[in-house]
Amino acid sequence: MKHLRRRDFIRTTMLGGLVAATGIPNVFGKSNLVESSKTSRVALTYGNHRAELAFQALKPFAAKVKRQIGQKRVVIKPNNVMIDRPLTSTHVDTLEGILEFLASIGKTENVVIAESAANGPSFDGFANYGYLRLVEKYKIKLVDLDQDEVEIMHVFNENDFRPHPVRMSKLMLDPDSYIISAARMKTHDRVVATLSLKNIVFGAPIKDKGFRWGPGRREGAKNDKPVAHGGGYRGINYNIFTLAKYLHPHLSLIDGFEGMEGDGPNSGTPVDHRICVAGLDWLAADRVALASMGIDFSKVGYLNYCYEAGMGEADLAKIDLVGARLEDHTRTYQLNKNIDKQLVWKDSGKE
Repeated sequence: MKHLRRRDFIRTTMLGGLVAATGIPNVFGKSNLVESSKTSRVALTYGNHRAELAFQALKPFAAKVKRQIGQKRVVIKPNNVMIDRPLTSTHVDTLEGILEFLASIGKTENVVIAESAANGPSFDGFANYGYLRLVEKYKIKLVDLDQDEVEIMHVFNENDFRPHPVRMSKLMLDPDSYIISAARMKTHDRVVATLSLKNIVFGAPIKDKGFRWGPGRREGAKNDKPVAHGGGYRGINYNIFTLAKYLHPHLSLIDGFEGMEGDGPNSGTPVDHRICVAGLDWLAADRVALASMGIDFSKVGYLNYCYEAGMGEADLAKIDLVGARLEDHTRTYQLNKNIDKQLVWKDSGKE
């Protein structure tokens, strides 16, 4: 896809303003922009240009985001599970849309794109996916979280019911970091779906330099991410829930331009969906993304736990959805083939 120039984004912004003022449907789908008393607002955009979708999805939150960032460092966290498989990872055009949005509100002076990729060095992924061109264009920094400072946190393991230490990125935990989750719609082999919250929670555990999956791994190099997974389907859902209090997005953006179904998050197949979801309430944003994938919310343990604990809104009737209509852009994603095993979290405590 061609790289969009700034005037293209300006044109899109003007069009978005016209839609907001008149209710006229735009290129992203039928409009439902109406006044509402609902407190959790989520934007849904639809169209043919990934960067524009991200930019437009963020525009309804411009004033609040600018105020919330203040003098904080902005940390954009992509979802690069694999450093060499594009469908698993955040597209560079999604990041460009986010950066253009930040430029439009005057917040590009202290921005980093930070990741701890699961299967190898994060900078290999940055290079493979074309992120390096963003450094010069936007004057940002790329950060490998594995090479940064850490804090020790403890997680649960369902096999021994004991706390286990995990090295977590200090940058992701820093109260002076404004965290933007640049996630991708994907099914998952342990928690049904991976969206904006999970991207942050499991991006924070780090690994040793030299760790990689398969050939080339440095002897003795360790990875703390599996420890955070909690030893099974119950453990991972509970750990995401408990860590969400400390590790969550301040702004969620979920790219569904091309989603992944089936054997996600690494080996699934593409879904031509052409949508984007964004919101300041990460739970509400994940809930809308889940609905757009045709996935029953009751299947996703960690999001149900978070909702029960009052961490955000998950009732679609109470979410103010602006932009395109959800019913016009819902697909039915095929779930991972092990879905029956994943749902064991529902039976916790019955043995």
